[in-house]
Amino acid sequence: ALIKNGLADRCVSVPVREATDADILLVHSEEYLEAVKKTPYMTLEDLKEFTLQYGDVYFHPNIYHCAKLAAGAALQLVDSVMTGKVRNGMALVRPPGHHSMSSAANGFCVFNNVAIAAQYAKQKYGLKRVLIVDWDVHHGQGVQYCFEDDPSVLYFSWHRYEHQKFWPQLRESDYDSVGKEKGAGFNINVPWNKVGMKNSDYLSVFCHVLLPVAYEFCPDLVLVCAGFDSAIGDPEGEMCASPDIFAHLTHLLMNLAGGKLCAVLEGGYNLTSLPQSVCQTVQTLLGDPAPRPANLDGPCESALESLHCVRSAHRQYWSCLKHAGIAVWPEPPKRVTPPIRAALVLPNGVACPDGCESFGASEDADPVIVNKLRYVAAASCLFVLPQGCSDASGFLQAVLGLLLPLGYEYDPSLVLLVRMPDSGVCDSVWQQLTGLLQGLAQGHTLVLMQEGEKERVAPTASALLGDAAPSLGQLHSPLPEDVEVLERLRHRLQGDWKLLQTTGEFTTAASHINITHNLTSMDLEKTISTM
Repeated sequence: ALIKNGLADRCVSVPVREATDADILLVHSEEYLEAVKKTPYMTLEDLKEFTLQYGDVYFHPNIYHCAKLAAGAALQLVDSVMTGKVRNGMALVRPPGHHSMSSAANGFCVFNNVAIAAQYAKQKYGLKRVLIVDWDVHHGQGVQYCFEDDPSVLYFSWHRYEHQKFWPQLRESDYDSVGKEKGAGFNINVPWNKVGMKNSDYLSVFCHVLLPVAYEFCPDLVLVCAGFDSAIGDPEGEMCASPDIFAHLTHLLMNLAGGKLCAVLEGGYNLTSLPQSVCQTVQTLLGDPAPRPANLDGPCESALESLHCVRSAHRQYWSCLKHAGIAVWPEPPKRVTPPIRAALVLPNGVACPDGCESFGASEDADPVIVNKLRYVAAASCLFVLPQGCSDASGFLQAVLGLLLPLGYEYDPSLVLLVRMPDSGVCDSVWQQLTGLLQGLAQGHTLVLMQEGEKERVAPTASALLGDAAPSLGQLHSPLPEDVEVLERLRHRLQGDWKLLQTTGEFTTAASHINITHNLTSMDLEKTISTM
């Protein structure tokens, strides 16, 4: 699929190596490794007997070699990203890894590729914080067991659970397994207790749980257990999320860790949605505009229940959560790779940043150039940034908890981003905002700044060109007065805007109250204001 869609030619191919014993022993026991080493020399009967001691896994004479290559490929990708040879990447490997435990194969997994990669990155590059996002439809219990007492690794997993009736049927896969000892709060489980979860459910969990915590955690590296059995049509997952949602999930992670993101393939058993989802992920990693989000009708009641439980279980650990209480689907639309990514209209004497097309303030734009631009659209959605955000923590909470859910549900054709000289927004926060909003409107973004903001042109152009925003550092708790303003606004709006909901109980009576003296939720055709 990558070749057919012209994506393989745009990627850098990273050579693969076998993981060494030392690499594997970062996660697995020596006894287990020595046992697996013997499998290439076993008879068929011996392999069958060896397999019986583990759960839901099959051994073949070649599996030891393949498993070493899978783990080694993940490590090669980490090396390439950490040394700057590539910005990000995806390792397409088999066998998968996230179920494998220290001394046991499990769930088709022999060595835990992502867990090994996290330990390797910490050891070789001295990383202090690693985020692992597991969007496979099964719980990666092997990753959880590896890091449940380790505060340097934040593990997030959503998974089909059905109140412990779905494999691997573990009590510790539920929302209240938050980690142990020093690692308490650094293990986040979002159980799906019903099948049929959709795009809205996935985006809600990202906006209201994962992203706020991830920004507060401030990782040095993002690893993704990229299982696509959570996509529509998969016989294991039985979910209804379309492949294009993975473009948005990927985009939302790409401004963390300075853009250092490594996705490693896990599950996926539908031969239509699997390649579609992989292509959506890779195309986003390449920097192409995300497609218009499809079928955003708000999270279902079961998803809201899980969302509320997770936020409640983790509110004591994360300041950003302290205020908490066989299907047929269309082929994803063809995505464009614009010849020109960003254009700037600059005053005379202001240098045009590299990679941008410049127009003079008084000259007419070349219509040929205009037709190529990514940032052209017919309708607009206005975002006014909130006054109730006194610092980066409060500002980011408003962006993740209000702006992004509103923006995704509104589905604008254009994002108009206006920066005023007295906004008080620092460059790094401005770049994060600009980068996150480019997931909307297929990347169609118009930024307006006054001439006095000349020094802001370069960081703005950097964000528009897809460069990862600078890290904001580990964020402290938002100010109580900021939280009060934002929560009051969210509660007033959530009757009309379902992606703002974080619990199944909300008041609709306030949904038509004037938010300010010049804005209601219904006039101005639902123009969005968060300030």
